[in-house]
Amino acid sequence: MRENVQRGTTVQTEGSPWRLLLLFSLPLMAGNIFQQLYTVVDTAVVGQALGVEALAALGTVDWLNWLTLGTIQGFTQGFSILLAQRFGAGDYGKLRQALVNAIFLSVLCAVVVTVGSEIIAEPVVILLRTPAEIRHISMAYLRLLFAGLPVVTAYNFAAAALRALGDGKTPLVAMVAASLTNIALDFLFVLGFHWGVRGAAIATIIAQCLAAACCIWRLCRIEVLRLSREDWRLEGALCRRLMTLGLPMALQNFIIAVGGMIIQTIVNGFGVAFIAGFTATNKLYGVLEVAATSYGYAMTTYAGQNLGAGKLDRISQGMRAGLVIALVTSATIAAVMLVCGRWFLSCFISADAAQSEAALAAAMKYLRLMSLCLPVLYILHVTRSCVQGLGNTLLPMASGMSEFVMRTGGALLLPGIMGETGVMCAEVLAWFGADLILVPSYFIVMGKLRRQSDGKREEII
Repeated sequence: MRENVQRGTTVQTEGSPWRLLLLFSLPLMAGNIFQQLYTVVDTAVVGQALGVEALAALGTVDWLNWLTLGTIQGFTQGFSILLAQRFGAGDYGKLRQALVNAIFLSVLCAVVVTVGSEIIAEPVVILLRTPAEIRHISMAYLRLLFAGLPVVTAYNFAAAALRALGDGKTPLVAMVAASLTNIALDFLFVLGFHWGVRGAAIATIIAQCLAAACCIWRLCRIEVLRLSREDWRLEGALCRRLMTLGLPMALQNFIIAVGGMIIQTIVNGFGVAFIAGFTATNKLYGVLEVAATSYGYAMTTYAGQNLGAGKLDRISQGMRAGLVIALVTSATIAAVMLVCGRWFLSCFISADAAQSEAALAAAMKYLRLMSLCLPVLYILHVTRSCVQGLGNTLLPMASGMSEFVMRTGGALLLPGIMGETGVMCAEVLAWFGADLILVPSYFIVMGKLRRQSDGKREEII
């Protein structure tokens, strides 16, 4: 018999898929918008107050920073898949067991990634061919961000666990509070105290502490997650199950980040102005995919809960609804960027910098290309998240390999033919490469699940 589910969580196994996905996505989207807002403000304050060189310095380490964040997010999101499935099945005892073991694994992940990141930071920055004149700025920024990775892990795990239970509102509240705090501290530390890029990094860490505290507080107040002394035990089989979900997703993000770092190495060879323009557009990249990420989180929760409840037809309905919503959204965002993109980009680049016009021209060319291909990215997020929610994280990892091949192959080969434009095309090619794996993967996984379900029915008959 199911226990009473505390108010604030959402069961995705009943009701209109369209309505559920939209209502669950909207608070996530709002939260992601605020998350991107403080990323954008970070970059804008640095670019306007400290100049093109400081903006380029942040850009050179974007992918190295994403490598650590993506690894952490991969593990925590993977762990949350099992939480969603057990919540959908109504098995709250096993849900608590999974939560405890996921907490232990997340702490281990935080320690390993933090120590490893601090060790590899300087050698990788050199390997990325970061221009000597901005290398010290890049390192100052990275060292502080990596020191805050345990807090990042705490937030990502707590937020992922809440989303698995259908609570998209608490991560929204946490991100709104963190964003406003980060923006205020950006102005105080960078413009007021003149701490440079270190000030931007410290502001980010303090904001992440606030977001983590908010999500953990809410998680502790959910009735079905009230832990007893008996729940606090490690189980080898359960840890292995969680790792089979989390490790492929972490590797997928790791592989994607390595591909991005290879591109960054090539970008760094085109000079500071191009690096700054490339960085400006990459900061808007987060705005471009903000809805896609939200739909992805919604699809993972929706697919996981309905799989736990054994409702395969609802998963198919939700997938169709998710794709339609995603395509309409991507077309709308693309239109806005094509019309207003130059104004957005000018917020990052100091108008009086000698290299600003060249940086802005490169940024605008890159933004147009990504905007035109945005529906491909939205299909990627919805399909990948649905497959992951169904408990298969290996095929999405294969899509990450495909992204890596297309991204690095394009970045290595196309500049010789197309110059700077070739580097920009590599990112879009990666989206196409992932979709080539993900779309068939969805049908393969659903077909397997249907055959298993039919087999169980025959046994009963």
